[in-house]
Amino acid sequence: MSENNKFFSHATIEKNAGWLIITTILVVAIAGLVQIVPLFFQHSTTAPAEGVTPPSALRLAGRDVYQREGCLGCHSQHIRTLRSETERYGPYSTAGESVFEHPFLWGSKRTGPDLARVGQRYSDDWHRIHLRNPRDVVPESNMPGYPWLQHKPATNVGDIQAHMKALRKLGVPYTDEQIAGALKELEGKTEEDALIAYLQGLGTNRRAVSPAKTTASN
Repeated sequence: MSENNKFFSHATIEKNAGWLIITTILVVAIAGLVQIVPLFFQHSTTAPAEGVTPPSALRLAGRDVYQREGCLGCHSQHIRTLRSETERYGPYSTAGESVFEHPFLWGSKRTGPDLARVGQRYSDDWHRIHLRNPRDVVPESNMPGYPWLQHKPATNVGDIQAHMKALRKLGVPYTDEQIAGALKELEGKTEEDALIAYLQGLGTNRRAVSPAKTTASN
């Protein structure tokens, strides 16, 4: 075996921590690029799925409340292709459903159930009671209540027009008319109204949701 072959042999690399780290990073980087780069050019991952539209100003404000209150720490918004998940929550999630999500709120933990298809499963009044005191509708719930949201104007969430303009730069097709009318849409609404509007829209403007066995929100 030549000196060069000996230098780059498995035994040599495995015994040298520095070379092992470098070659591992190199291999992982190449493998990652091979898998990830093509996704940027696939229509199914870059184009919105049928029925997917940008959230309204009220829903966008509700999404901000959802993030601020840490709801994504206990609820996911990503249904995997496993039969147990599709039977309970509905059709599995696709990349085209999240093209307007910045950032996406898929989550990674389920202290409570997945919310990807929760829209229109419950009435606004149910959500209102649930947000104020979850145990009034789900006695075994360990979810905290958010009663203060009913008293906070939705306009306090943040500069919704600036938010929409920023999202437009990222590719979300908001029109000038939608941005101009954002404040009027939030007028007289509370953060509770905004959050309920956001929850009621989850899954309803994406794919048709088939009847599924689901448990009440945590």
